[in-house]
Amino acid sequence: MRLVFIGPPGVGKGTYAAAVSQRFGIPHISTGDMIREEIKRGSELGRKLKEYVERGLLVPDEIVTEMVRERLSREDCKRGFILDGYPRTLKQAEELDRITAIDLVLNFVAPDEVIIDRISGRRICRVCGAIYHVKYMPPKVPGVCDRCGGPLYQREDDKPEVVARRLEVYRQQFAPIIEYYRRRGILVDVDASEQAEVVVPRVLKLLESRFAKG
Repeated sequence: MRLVFIGPPGVGKGTYAAAVSQRFGIPHISTGDMIREEIKRGSELGRKLKEYVERGLLVPDEIVTEMVRERLSREDCKRGFILDGYPRTLKQAEELDRITAIDLVLNFVAPDEVIIDRISGRRICRVCGAIYHVKYMPPKVPGVCDRCGGPLYQREDDKPEVVARRLEVYRQQFAPIIEYYRRRGILVDVDASEQAEVVVPRVLKLLESRFAKG
């Protein structure tokens, strides 16, 4: 079960990937996490990656592809994997085909207003980092963390106008990749407009029916 998860920021890919990983016993491979880990380790590659990240530049295709190639060669990927955050360009999608055969691409879709509502409602504690949502998971006292009493704030890139711009960038960046996989007949659109407790069973049911042992 070699899967690729695609979807805009705030659509819930990480939550769905964690559920699929647990249910089917395959690793969730997030290139974002891999890059952060490498930077934390302070390796030669990590120092190079840090330069790109700090300058707000995309990590070059060759570097990310090499990291993915190495990760997919490990023993825990023999039965399958979930790729999240890769491919991000058409070139990466073509490179991935040279590394391995992808069985299915899940394209998570939700209306912009739903995503903007999800992200812009997020509030974070300045002291302990706890995350809340003004609508779906509000603190007991508005603006105050339940855990430590610290003040809650909204990240700059969680503001509605910034989220709207991020969604526009996402659409431009991923349209060719979505088209590439759709033409090959391995892309499935998944409605992710509802809360995770509705979407997760939908995803598991889809995968169970696709990969049921005959």
